[in-house]
Amino acid sequence: MSDEELAKDLGLLSALTIGIGTMIGAGIFVLPGAAARAAGPVVVASFVVGGLIALVNALSVSELGTAMPKAGGGYYYVNRALGPLFGSIAGLGDWMGLAFASAFYSIGFGQYLATLIPMSGVAFLNEVQVGAVVAGAVFVGVNYIGAKETGGVQTVIVTILLMILTLFAVQGWLSFDVATLLGDGGVAPFGYGAILPGTALVFVSFLGYAKIATVAEELKNPGRNLPLAVIGSVTIVTILYAILVSIMLGVVPWPELNESAPLTQATRVAFPGGLAGLAVTVVTLGALLATASSANASILASARINFAMGRDKIVTNWLNKIHPNYATPYRSILVTGVVIILFIAALGRDIEVLAKAATALHLVVYALMNAALIVFRETDPEYDPEFTVPLYPLTPIVGIAVSLGLLAYVGREELLLSGLFIVGAVVWYFAYARNHVDRQGLLGRYILSRSDGLPPTVVEAAATVAPNGTGRVDTAPTTMVAVSNPRTERALVTLAAAIAKSDGGRVVVTHVIQVPDQTSLAAAADQRDRISQTSKQLMADARTDAEQLGVPVDTKTVLSHEGLDEVFDVAREHGVNRLVIGHSGAKIAGGRVEGPLDELTHDLPCDVLVLDGQTFDPSEILLPTAGGYSSGLSAEVARALQETTDARISVLHVADEATTGRAFLEQWVAEHELDGVELLVETGDVETAIREAAAGKSLVLVGATESGLLSRLVGGSLTLSVLNDLDTDVLLAERPRERSLRERLFG
Repeated sequence: MSDEELAKDLGLLSALTIGIGTMIGAGIFVLPGAAARAAGPVVVASFVVGGLIALVNALSVSELGTAMPKAGGGYYYVNRALGPLFGSIAGLGDWMGLAFASAFYSIGFGQYLATLIPMSGVAFLNEVQVGAVVAGAVFVGVNYIGAKETGGVQTVIVTILLMILTLFAVQGWLSFDVATLLGDGGVAPFGYGAILPGTALVFVSFLGYAKIATVAEELKNPGRNLPLAVIGSVTIVTILYAILVSIMLGVVPWPELNESAPLTQATRVAFPGGLAGLAVTVVTLGALLATASSANASILASARINFAMGRDKIVTNWLNKIHPNYATPYRSILVTGVVIILFIAALGRDIEVLAKAATALHLVVYALMNAALIVFRETDPEYDPEFTVPLYPLTPIVGIAVSLGLLAYVGREELLLSGLFIVGAVVWYFAYARNHVDRQGLLGRYILSRSDGLPPTVVEAAATVAPNGTGRVDTAPTTMVAVSNPRTERALVTLAAAIAKSDGGRVVVTHVIQVPDQTSLAAAADQRDRISQTSKQLMADARTDAEQLGVPVDTKTVLSHEGLDEVFDVAREHGVNRLVIGHSGAKIAGGRVEGPLDELTHDLPCDVLVLDGQTFDPSEILLPTAGGYSSGLSAEVARALQETTDARISVLHVADEATTGRAFLEQWVAEHELDGVELLVETGDVETAIREAAAGKSLVLVGATESGLLSRLVGGSLTLSVLNDLDTDVLLAERPRERSLRERLFG
């Protein structure tokens, strides 16, 4: 059996073109006219200053990207370092920032489309907005069905654009006139103070370089090529902007430069006679290609951010449901598409609002990313980037300062609009996310673990925003093990300790001593020494086994008239993140943890893992998946076991058609960050495929079925019958969810 991993098939050129292609659309094709009207010829300096600010942030993105090439980009870094409150701000801010940017790119597409094809307004939308709405819908549709750009396609797009711009630059230089550039007011008719407001307007042109970090896993020699690509793309694009905008202003006087299609106007003036029409058509097609590429890339990135937030429970994982045919997170894409269309309709008459709102939200995220880098450096001993920013800590501090400083020049309306989204993210965290997330950031852990030596106000603030409403110093994720049988104790504790070790958490071993209903708990407590000898030995063995694996462990013995219900109550009461129990302690009813009657009235208290077997051997794991609700938990467990036990993972998907099944499985594995796994795609009967794939495996890890109670009582669970017949140990993973009575009955 051979492991599969993402091929390192993207070279430096492909990575460079990904960044250049994403950035080049707005800066040249859309903004020069509006920016020149606001600042005059000195707007060239605005582009250069914007490039320098982007370059400082690009250094930090390069370091973080080589340390953690994960889906979600900036959100992932902020959430892990600063915690879920700031993660909510970064994630929702980045999502909305990309929606603003996508709307802006779509408007740019509509502006050039209107010069090529006569169009008319519809209702309250002008002709440009109509074209933008159509374009936005097409871009969303392309992402919905799963079409994507590869490094090769992006290289072709960028090559075409650079050829078009080179032709314009050569001919434009021949028509360049310094007097036209300077005009009557000189270089700075509005004063040099117009440079920074101009920078705030054009900074949206530099938002694409961070996308390179999302493909770091696929780069050859990422420690070298990632920073070269990120920094190189910003440098190249900044030089291009400065040259091309200067030429445009030397061909067309800045007060006359068209705000809708400036490059088309400049091309018409620069090229002589009969060539002008052809040149204008070529430039317009290039503009459509550039803006379409940027919009499509932004929508694609937004879906990845939503997935990352859903995985961390900051937003509902409902958004990340995978389409059964296209293998795309279609709900996330559709929601983003609706937001983009609304922005186009409501704000599309003024592209400056869209551009500056996108800039403001991204500047906040960039500031948080620089802060995250400092936190990683100072608090995480395992943080080991292949590239490090020069002049640390000055570089990230400057990145924070210039990012937040530029916000002052964005504009009151756009700043207010962006501020509302940030406030909304904070409200969302306290109203929803805080009660669902189970991971504290490095900064919060650092503060709470050193509460005695830090100012009380700092410690109190960290405790106030801690997830799950817990202000405890010990905020590490908690894995609880319910033990009842000495023969299975070691297997359950070893499983729990392996998972806890992966996320830096702790283990709580709990033994519920079930007392007959005829005996009062008080009477049982009086006889505790006699009836709990087995429990004491069980707890001692469990503590020894957990400590040998290097994780903190606590033990708890509970007297109760209940059995499994009491285990659930203890887990709920103590805010446990996941519960590990043996098959003998939990009846697996139809592929679920709950019994038939309990399912009608109760929800699980946390993630639950049920091990059917007296041993635990994770060396060879089979992970069947159909993309169900609990499949994300099974993937998390697989990642943890892979990290802590060097488990070899084979992921199985049974599909009606092999090609579709392969596409689904590749998407699912990538989104759940399972690296180095074997992909198995089978067609035909599910039970037969699982039985054959399980041969020779040491463990089958499967997410619980989503079938309803009546569905399972009448028809049973497809996976349950085959799992009961396997010689291999089985680990069932179930994630809690709120379900209506109809869902409980019928699925």
